Amino acid sequence: MRPLAELKKSGRWLNDHSRDVYSQTGEDGVIAQALTTLPNRNRWCVEFGAWDGKHLSNTFNLVENDGYSVVLIEGDPAKFESLRKEYPYGDRAIFVGQFVGWTDDENLDRILEKTPAPLDPDLLSIDVDGNDYHIWKAVKKFRPKLVLIEFNPTASNRFQFIQPASAKSNQSSSPASLNELAKSKGYELICVIGPNLLFVDRQYYGAFGIPDNSLEIMRDEADVTHLFLGFDGSLIVDGPAYLRWHGGLPLKLRQPVPKLLRGYPPNYSPWQRLMFRLWKRLYRFF
Repeated sequence: MRPLAELKKSGRWLNDHSRDVYSQTGEDGVIAQALTTLPNRNRWCVEFGAWDGKHLSNTFNLVENDGYSVVLIEGDPAKFESLRKEYPYGDRAIFVGQFVGWTDDENLDRILEKTPAPLDPDLLSIDVDGNDYHIWKAVKKFRPKLVLIEFNPTASNRFQFIQPASAKSNQSSSPASLNELAKSKGYELICVIGPNLLFVDRQYYGAFGIPDNSLEIMRDEADVTHLFLGFDGSLIVDGPAYLRWHGGLPLKLRQPVPKLLRGYPPNYSPWQRLMFRLWKRLYRFF
């Protein structure tokens, strides 16, 4: 069995090409390198939640520097109008003013089939801060070669969580659930970069020379927040303990066991055992 460090080095070689031109956490460099590994590129990409098509974009570098055509989808009317008027490469861009959903009437298939985009664009970038899982699951007709999709970086590699399919929900799904969805659709993980997973159509996976693409190999859990219990009933936090999407406020947790009872039950004094019996009866009402 190959050493863990060796597997990580071999599996994460795309991360060595991390570079930002317009992206946020190195996606531009990783995407560019991944694309050079693919055969028969058609130089089409798709991005939604496009905003101005440039700021923190995962496709603008391809359009500007690699001659790509792009489908840019933006649901906000004001942002869409600005995108349509100000995007500098309008001759190679298709603008769609619509939110992408997961129902038969508003999924990505229905949107893309009205454009000249091929059925297998080189790249699909999904970043909607929540319903990414449901949007990709609903794609049946179109099959991008690469799919870059956002996940919740506070979730562990083994935690299965799919956020509710609701336009009002912004929880984001766990990497394990997205990885499972990818495999069910015939895709394989080739890189974890920032809060994004990069998948490739399984038919091209062998070209990337990755010996083990499990999440345990491909992703460290430095950003993960773990909760666990002490034998005395204390709730303990391991990892980043702040609300990263709410101004970095410190995470405040209510301890489940009162301070007077926060001890190892077999070592309780007689009065603590009595207090515990009373508290246990009342616990359900708190």
